[in-house]
Amino acid sequence: MKMLQFLSALLAAGTVIGTATGAEGEAKVKTLVVTGGHGFDATPFFHMFSDNPEIEFTAAAHAKSSASVYERDDLLGYDVVVLYDMPQNITAAQQAKFLALFDRGIGLVVLHHALVSYQQWPEYEHIIGGRYPEPDPNQGGKVTEAIGWQHDVEVPVVILATNHPVTAGLKDFTVHDEIYWGFRVGKDVAPLITTTHPKSGKPLGWARTQGKSRVVYLQLGHGPETFNDENYRQLLRQSIRWAARR
Repeated sequence: MKMLQFLSALLAAGTVIGTATGAEGEAKVKTLVVTGGHGFDATPFFHMFSDNPEIEFTAAAHAKSSASVYERDDLLGYDVVVLYDMPQNITAAQQAKFLALFDRGIGLVVLHHALVSYQQWPEYEHIIGGRYPEPDPNQGGKVTEAIGWQHDVEVPVVILATNHPVTAGLKDFTVHDEIYWGFRVGKDVAPLITTTHPKSGKPLGWARTQGKSRVVYLQLGHGPETFNDENYRQLLRQSIRWAARR
């Protein structure tokens, strides 16, 4: 309970976790971790970042039903922004501030349900390289044969890009996670990982560039089983590092 209270306070305050330099003196990757719009198990999720010695991260949550994090005065001071959020409403001013990331070359790592964000903003789909289109915009989370999701699935993960920095050193693995199907994938992405699961959409992760920035999307990442999986943690670490051009 004390840990959850601490994390709640951390999110509210946008607290910075970590020190400025790593063990060998290299500057840490300044990382903004954005949540809001979807529930999640906070303790194991944030441990993925606090356990990463290469980064200094700030946790920030959108205000309800908005994209308020993009109003931060320090938004353009980060090396990488990680999205684990799912808001639907974003103002024109917030859009402009989000788009400014790519003029500055700030990296973007997009996780799991952030594929569902901003259903009415086509540019977001282009930037992250895909979209999970809600089957019924008036009933979020609706599952159909064409588009849907399923919890508690053993997902075989196949490494496609064996020579990419995001997947370097990884071999095929299996993780207990949530699958999506029916999501769209842009034509200009470089697939990184996929799955042999017959119901899951494919690929499970990709990379692309947007303006001066590198972008990674990882579909995996629903809950503690994945957050604690060393293969997934390595994918996330290397995604952040690659997006930061380290």
